[in-house]
Amino acid sequence: MPVVALAQYARPELIPYLSPLGCYLALSAGVIAHNHNHCPTFKNRRLNLLMGLWISHFYGYPTFAWVPTHNLNHHKFVNKAGDATITWRYTNKNNWLVAFTYFFISSYWQSDPIKQYIAKARRSNPPLFRQIILQYGVWAGLHLALIGVAIAMYGLGRGLMVWTFAFLIPALFALWTIMFFNYIQHVHTDPWSEHDHSRSFDGKFLNFLLFNNGLHAAHHEMPGAHWSTLDEAHARIAPLIHPELIQRSFFGWCFRSYVLAPFFPSFGTKQIGRAPFEPPTGEAVRLAAADVDALESGINAART
Repeated sequence: MPVVALAQYARPELIPYLSPLGCYLALSAGVIAHNHNHCPTFKNRRLNLLMGLWISHFYGYPTFAWVPTHNLNHHKFVNKAGDATITWRYTNKNNWLVAFTYFFISSYWQSDPIKQYIAKARRSNPPLFRQIILQYGVWAGLHLALIGVAIAMYGLGRGLMVWTFAFLIPALFALWTIMFFNYIQHVHTDPWSEHDHSRSFDGKFLNFLLFNNGLHAAHHEMPGAHWSTLDEAHARIAPLIHPELIQRSFFGWCFRSYVLAPFFPSFGTKQIGRAPFEPPTGEAVRLAAADVDALESGINAART
């Protein structure tokens, strides 16, 4: 990651070739951050803190944020009411517009659990609060330093351009893509089901590049398992999962769902099993804007 990023500082003419690679590496940093928060990389707490500081810089946001939004919230509610990252907040349709804008909507709703987590740490867990402040300080401070270095090397305009392609664009790509993954892995799945709660992609190429991130059902059922063990875990539960929820090709699925489906609806996805707003009690949940606070009271339960 630092080699690819800083090479663009040394040789800006390489930006068109290295920036796409930087985007992939930033996405990898996001997946590593996700895995690191579920199953810490080291036994030593200080090394784990340093690991979080390091990958935060390339991923685009301090890694502690995975805890309140993902570990404590998403894994508890799994796309049901209470999950800050639900795919069906304003519609249960799955099309390119909903998928593309999911990042902006989900980011907005995830901000509240993050704020509450920080506030609670400040009140009752000073060591955790200091770690959060440290992550923010290192993340922002290092970016400001790199902006300064780029401007010193190339002047204001060109320097900002170099930093943007070396760090900012890869980070934004990583943040958007991580949330897009979450969207497609849960849209039109059945969160009330034992095994049909997630969509998995079992293609070898994708899972090699992204640390088995495509094996999402296995991850949800064993969230503390190391990513390298998910192949075996997926093989055990695959026969129990609805066939439509195991796809071979991530890119093929996206092409069918968002390029072909607008013209040929049969290529689009359909709700598998019970919708997230149709709990087994039979009482439909309507997540209207005026009702969000009440319906998402589960978020507050996760914070405490």
